[in-house]
Amino acid sequence: MTGFKTIFLDTSQLIYYLQESELYYSHMVHFWENYAVCDYVISSITVTEYLTYPYRQGDLKLINGFYTFIDVMGIQVKAINERIADKAAQIWSEYKFFKTMDALQLATACVIGCDLLLTNDKQLRQFREIKCITLDELE
Repeated sequence: MTGFKTIFLDTSQLIYYLQESELYYSHMVHFWENYAVCDYVISSITVTEYLTYPYRQGDLKLINGFYTFIDVMGIQVKAINERIADKAAQIWSEYKFFKTMDALQLATACVIGCDLLLTNDKQLRQFREIKCITLDELE
């Protein structure tokens, strides 16, 4: 049992897994095995960030693989709405060094009520409202 119910996945984690990254694919396999009973959430930002490269390359296999994976894993995709945008502004006002997209990702995780944000951005570990860990910190 992980102690986490709802996990927000940052974009890089999907890239590492779906494109079988040499550095982090095994970390993600370990993650899926050990956190199998959790609900997973991404934002529409992740959809945009993930799909940009495959669209540039015209790689329909990666595009279709992304959507199939999201469906099979039951990953919830949350749109950025006014409430999330407002929360992002609050986060960004406090953490001035965060990027806008990171503030929006964190805000989505907060508004949805996630217990954990899995990222590879070590800077986000400074955020205090949700536990943020990197792949290297996975148990």
